[in-house]
Amino acid sequence: MRVDFDPQAMPTRDFYKLLTATVVPRPIAWVSTTAADGTDNLAPHSFFTVSCVTPPVVQFTSVGRKDSLRNIEETGQFVVNLATEPLFEQINSTATDFPRGMSEFDAVGLRKEGSCRVKPPRVADSPVALECELHSTVRLGDSTVVFGRVVHAAVSEDVLVDGHPEVTRLRPLTRLGKNEWGTLGEVWEIARIPYTEGRNERPARGDGE
Repeated sequence: MRVDFDPQAMPTRDFYKLLTATVVPRPIAWVSTTAADGTDNLAPHSFFTVSCVTPPVVQFTSVGRKDSLRNIEETGQFVVNLATEPLFEQINSTATDFPRGMSEFDAVGLRKEGSCRVKPPRVADSPVALECELHSTVRLGDSTVVFGRVVHAAVSEDVLVDGHPEVTRLRPLTRLGKNEWGTLGEVWEIARIPYTEGRNERPARGDGE
């Protein structure tokens, strides 16, 4: 037996809580930007994914008009830093609604390092940084989806195995419902089965059944 929820009949915040508790786990884009006046900003956004392979494009959603969105609209650049387990408390702290003009890097005490292709700095202690130039934005109700073309990726040697990021070394954080966060947990591995291979392995009709 199921319980029905009608988004048209519920307070917006209540249905938002239902969605974020259901669409889990969600990767976190820890987005660094630089305002037109030179102030650096850093904030986590948990509506985040890859949008395109060629060209490489990632996307995150700004719920409301936050500083990350305003800075990107002003400058056309941002960096997605990987949110990792060892940085849990700092990531949560950068979600605080600091006044515009105050740098979360300074307020939280995070080290920054220069980027290669864009002006916003990278989080020095994050093992992966995707430097992005603004591709486009899409306004949806109270939110804006930001699409960024990845122009450079910087990955720490410590998380690479045979030249590829190893997830157990990355130790990514995810967002769940309410105030819950998720860590990596158990990792399963299974190869995809090509359609033709799968058909060849199936018994013919009448064989064995």
